[in-house]
Amino acid sequence: MSPAHRPRLWVWRLAVALGVALFLALVGLPLVALLVRVPPGELLRRAGSPLVLQALQLSLFTSLSATVLVAAIGLPVAYVLATRQFRGRRVLETLVELPMVIPPTVAGVGLLLAFGRAGLAGGVLSALGISVPFTTLAVVMAEAFVALPFFVSTTAAGLREVEPRYREAAATLGATPPYAFRRVLLPLALPSLIAGSAMTWARALGEFGATITFAGNLPGRTQTLPLAVYVALQSDVQAAVALSVILLIFSFALLLTLRSFSSGWHGTRAYAHDSNG
Repeated sequence: MSPAHRPRLWVWRLAVALGVALFLALVGLPLVALLVRVPPGELLRRAGSPLVLQALQLSLFTSLSATVLVAAIGLPVAYVLATRQFRGRRVLETLVELPMVIPPTVAGVGLLLAFGRAGLAGGVLSALGISVPFTTLAVVMAEAFVALPFFVSTTAAGLREVEPRYREAAATLGATPPYAFRRVLLPLALPSLIAGSAMTWARALGEFGATITFAGNLPGRTQTLPLAVYVALQSDVQAAVALSVILLIFSFALLLTLRSFSSGWHGTRAYAHDSNG
């Protein structure tokens, strides 16, 4: 390296170090502040309270239900986006990504106007004896709405990565599109599907704005952990911190497991590719 380039290299290293330091300050400090605020004994005591257990049970049930719902309706959309070229594709992609950028409260208002008693579908649902707002079902729908883009985008990217020659070989052997999807595309894109499901679950678990707008905040019925944190913050800061730490631990463990699985899978695929090569 020439002497003339050395000052530029130091500037570059300093800029990178500064960026990392600012990232750690912005993201790391709030997390550390939560963890050091509650002693382990206090955290265990709070975690065993009926209110926390009730909110945690409801959060796990609704977030897992939302994940299943998202996978059921999102997989066909991901398949179409990954394998088809059609007019209106950009519109569909925009609709898929839209819940990521609109405020969650706007999503909640939209759900209320669509599925409420006076909503677009409210009359039909009322005639069938179904009331959606301010129920556990409303929580699941709100969580599914905001989490859907994470599943569709991740799964579609995984399906696109499958080499076309595999699909072509399946078609040459007489495989129908459903059979090729089930036996060829889906197994090869399984890591992306699992990653999308995990991200969906994590997003649904932390959903707040759309839930409180569309489902309300009813203990035992619609009060998930994020809503319980909001309520506790108004009267018991220590309880709110404890609930926040519980949510943080769940989310961190979920994402860490996902990263470990993804690294192990990619390592196995790389080894298999080198062996075949």
